[in-house]
Amino acid sequence: MNNLVDGQSLSKLITEEVSSLVVSCNTSPKLVVVTCDPNFETKKFLDLKQKKAESLGVFMNTITLPKETTTEEFVDLIKYQSAKVDGVIVQLPLPEHIVTDKVLQAIPKHQDVDRFDYLGEETDILPPVVGAIDEISKYYNVEWQDKKVVVFGQGRLVGLPAVLYARAKGARVETVTENTIDVSSVTKNADIVILGVGKPNLLTADMVKTGVVVFDAGASEDGGLLVGDASQEVASKASLLTPVPGGIGPMTVILLFRNLLKLKTRQ
Repeated sequence: MNNLVDGQSLSKLITEEVSSLVVSCNTSPKLVVVTCDPNFETKKFLDLKQKKAESLGVFMNTITLPKETTTEEFVDLIKYQSAKVDGVIVQLPLPEHIVTDKVLQAIPKHQDVDRFDYLGEETDILPPVVGAIDEISKYYNVEWQDKKVVVFGQGRLVGLPAVLYARAKGARVETVTENTIDVSSVTKNADIVILGVGKPNLLTADMVKTGVVVFDAGASEDGGLLVGDASQEVASKASLLTPVPGGIGPMTVILLFRNLLKLKTRQ
């Protein structure tokens, strides 16, 4: 369907830009990724990042911590590793007993590839999911000003930065959480829907209007396959939709590396 975003093709265009940035570096860019007790989706994304790093000529060191790791041990590791690299990624989610905020705050701002400190400001280093949404919007001419945007979830990687981005673009934004009683009444008139919860079939065709734009950044396992939050039927009503896999996912990976290179040049 021609209403499906081709994230692979867009990521190739960005890869050309990043490859030229790598070549212009005096030293090989170095990235450390720290994960703890990774789940199915996390392992998938770690594999994608490792393959992309190798293809770009970026040194990426992945450290997998055991489930019993404490918050303090995690923070100490980040402080130690950050002295040796250009960028740091903490692969979320972390086990419940770890205080995620403390861990993320330990990442030096000039090495924060995920841009957890993003507040909606005008910048050329965006959180990767928001960066993907921004690139797709430019390529497909998605309008944001005065549009009704519905964002599912309040997570650090998708929900929170997406709300800040949409508001900065002049949109009217509503957030759907687990406490929202009548979700369909919120989504029915949405011009743009942004998903990133990690629950299959969270958004179905009967919940949206014809012509809706759907940015699906959700990722979960369903029968051994990686799927998004929107059901397949949503595509029949959407004017534009990012499929999973192949939509936002490939773009976030290369945008992480673009952020890394931009941060390196400013250090």
